[in-house]
Amino acid sequence: MEIRITNILKMYTSKRQIYRCIGLMFLLSAVMFTLIQIEHMSSQKASQTKRIERQTGMEKEVNLQNNSANNFWVKFSTEQRMELLTERPKEPTTWDIVSSNCSANLSFLSTEGFTSLDSDFKQFMLYQHCRYFPILMNHPEKCAGAVDLLLVIKSVITQYDRREVIRQTWGKEKTIDGKNIKILFLLGTSSNEGERANHQKLLEYENYIYEDILQWDFMDSFFNLTLKEIHFLKWFSIFCKNTRYIFKGDDDVFVNVPKILEYVEGGKDLKDHFVGDVLFKAYPIRHKSSKYYIPKVLYKKNYYPPYAGGGGFLMDGPLAHKLYGACETLQLYPIDDVFLGMCLEVLQVKPIHHNAFKTFGIVRNEASKMNREPCFFRQLIVVHKLLPPDLINMWRLINSDLVCSKKL
Repeated sequence: MEIRITNILKMYTSKRQIYRCIGLMFLLSAVMFTLIQIEHMSSQKASQTKRIERQTGMEKEVNLQNNSANNFWVKFSTEQRMELLTERPKEPTTWDIVSSNCSANLSFLSTEGFTSLDSDFKQFMLYQHCRYFPILMNHPEKCAGAVDLLLVIKSVITQYDRREVIRQTWGKEKTIDGKNIKILFLLGTSSNEGERANHQKLLEYENYIYEDILQWDFMDSFFNLTLKEIHFLKWFSIFCKNTRYIFKGDDDVFVNVPKILEYVEGGKDLKDHFVGDVLFKAYPIRHKSSKYYIPKVLYKKNYYPPYAGGGGFLMDGPLAHKLYGACETLQLYPIDDVFLGMCLEVLQVKPIHHNAFKTFGIVRNEASKMNREPCFFRQLIVVHKLLPPDLINMWRLINSDLVCSKKL
């Protein structure tokens, strides 16, 4: 009898331990489940907070644009821009962009007037916050030491013939009367898959030979010319501390470099100097058939600020540093030379018109023989629209024993 009771007690004790273990396991499971839920909720809350912050940031920017009485392109109010400029923006010390990933700003989809835009403008608006891209070819050594004149030419990957003719003629790197002349070509990448595969390799070889190409990882297009502008200004602010003057132009222009040097030497210590073929009170073109068409929803003012034709203009080095700061206070605008005029307006710098800059030809009538008169070219600084064969011929003529009638 005592043995049975002892056995029963042992069995009861054993079952009680089992139940206790099972209960403890359930308790531990419940605690772990609760902790996992809390962690998940915290993570979800943090993620939601980040999304809200990003969305709020986008909405603030869009609201600022919607509240602007004039246009979409204002990034800061006038007061904010002046405050940023007086604080003097910190200039970068290296090209710090390593990724080109940038998603669309979908908050523009609900912006009034957005749906009426053409596809190119919609694309521009959705991605205009994607301002800087990685650099593929870099030549910081171009600005090593003192550079008196830096020739900066916009080009595209397929226009090797234009770059080569410029190198052989007016763009040849040399020293003139002790003045150090350097040249750089600005490029993006091709939007054509075949060109990216084949021409990119040729461009790399071209750069290996001449070492004069700056290329960034954004696609070359008309609207992206503004990207080319701000990328150069940032690059210049990083690498060019002792460059006196910059000539910036297209790859289909004739440039009289000795005349540029003569001009800058004639106006000693030019400060905040920006000179070219300046357009005053130019109006936005509203005809959709035009390459320069701008819808009212994008720019509502009747006139642009004064700006120089993008075919070619001259500015001093210190002003280029200031322009980099000014461009950071503005949204990008699809026409690059107008955008630069907007930056000058922010700085309250008035561009100077000079008759020796002919960015629309010597005369507007393209068929006129005056546009091919070498004696005119000898007296001018810039003439726009010369393709390689014409440029070669003109260069040979003006450097020959050409006899021109003297001015009375």
